[in-house]
Amino acid sequence: MSDATTEREKRWAIILAGGEGSRLRSLTRKITGQEVPKQFCPILGRTTLFEQTRQRAVSLVSDDRIMTVLSLAHEPFYMPLFANTPQSHLVVQPINRGTSPAIVYALMRLARMAPQALVAILPSDHYVKNDFLFNHYVDKAFEMAKYKSEFVTLLGIAPKQPEAGYGWIEPGVQVYQTPEIRLFSVKKFWEKPPAQLARQFWEAGFLWNSFVMVGRVSTLLELTSEATPYLYQAFAKIEPLLGTFGEKEAIAEIYSHLNTLDFSSHVLAKLPHRLAVLPIHGVEWSDLGEPQRVFEVLCKEGLHVEWANA
Repeated sequence: MSDATTEREKRWAIILAGGEGSRLRSLTRKITGQEVPKQFCPILGRTTLFEQTRQRAVSLVSDDRIMTVLSLAHEPFYMPLFANTPQSHLVVQPINRGTSPAIVYALMRLARMAPQALVAILPSDHYVKNDFLFNHYVDKAFEMAKYKSEFVTLLGIAPKQPEAGYGWIEPGVQVYQTPEIRLFSVKKFWEKPPAQLARQFWEAGFLWNSFVMVGRVSTLLELTSEATPYLYQAFAKIEPLLGTFGEKEAIAEIYSHLNTLDFSSHVLAKLPHRLAVLPIHGVEWSDLGEPQRVFEVLCKEGLHVEWANA
């Protein structure tokens, strides 16, 4: 077995699909006749945003090395998509408490299954036009996880305009370079800045935070332990129960006491020195968090969907 094959077998993906998507409920109701979480709705074409994300993931890792984070309340919408998926690869939260608990829970599960794993964390509500080029950058981020194991690499989108509704990454000094990529330290995060400030960021070469990140599972758990020790310890205490009949009850107890926590603000923003950012150029990308962004993508890309015509 070659070294390349061995390294590729260490690669996993975690797809985040447990969010509520409340700001798009009016849109998903128009499309399906009910309030379907946006990740399980065919907003752009005939396949759901989740299915489009999974298709990108299977181009990066083996199909049997994808874990999906879900919320129990959405079971009627996602069950048909996972008929042949092992339960060990479904991380079902009893209730959505934000991206921090979702990611920590999935990482704890993954660490038991594959403690040496390199993992890409992928939100399931994004639009990406050039999947091949986008995955090229994710592939390079996987390489960084191998050679720069102390970092978690974020994919920073080169912005098309001064979007005030996105999070921004202020890059620092260059920390690594190859003929194909340049990797930078992270100086600071800026969450949804005012329009005037967003224009300054755009002109200064700051990057949109895609929330796609790649690193060693052990490194990501170190970050969560350092930034949110109380959250990490809550899951660490029940780690022996993961994958057993006692897991469901133990997880329900943890979630009953959790506040909603965002991974960007509660973990990443606290530890910029543990992060690196890989600038992504030439990729049309959008975080479909607002109806306006959905219509902008449909218009810009000339996508014709029946519900929009109606």
